[in-house]
Amino acid sequence: MEIIKIVKKHAPITGEQIAEMLTVSRPTIRSDLSLLVMLDYIAAKPKVGYFLGEKAEKKEHGSYVLREMKVGQVQGMPIVVDVKTTVQDAVVTLFLENIGSLIVTDEAGKLAGVISRKDLLKVTLGNPNASAIPVSMVMTRQPNIVTITPEESVLEAARKMIHHQVDSLPVVSCPDHSSDQELNVVGRITKTTIIKLLLDKMGQE
Repeated sequence: MEIIKIVKKHAPITGEQIAEMLTVSRPTIRSDLSLLVMLDYIAAKPKVGYFLGEKAEKKEHGSYVLREMKVGQVQGMPIVVDVKTTVQDAVVTLFLENIGSLIVTDEAGKLAGVISRKDLLKVTLGNPNASAIPVSMVMTRQPNIVTITPEESVLEAARKMIHHQVDSLPVVSCPDHSSDQELNVVGRITKTTIIKLLLDKMGQE
């Protein structure tokens, strides 16, 4: 909301000054200011003005945490299968690990693809012979795989997940003098990891 942005930038600031910046009259925003104070997004002190409330500061801190923390600090172990793994074995691994997708590697251990629950459902529904098909036949391949590196921020990982509508990302490193196709899988980051990170930070406060 514009009022919160103004207060954040100019605090302490009076109601009249906020109204002037919004090019409206003071009575027009009186109810908005009261509501934001009640919800603790902004706070007010007599003869001083408005400044950020506790909720707004926590929200800012959460964004700061995601911006400053690197993927390598929070990434988990990758759940990996190789390109020769059958669809049946991939389904079993998904259920045993209770995850939404698997990372697929080639014979050299490099990233080859990603296969999701949706991919496996598509190939198995109505196809009794699908269980013996190798995952390499149905996985998503490079360059269509969305990845992240350990050096990138957790915020960037979250943005990629939202933009590409995926629940997790392979964390990869690129060896020196190699092509973009030769990526080592070093980890995995999920939406759940990011949510837990935010909840932990808020709990500490």
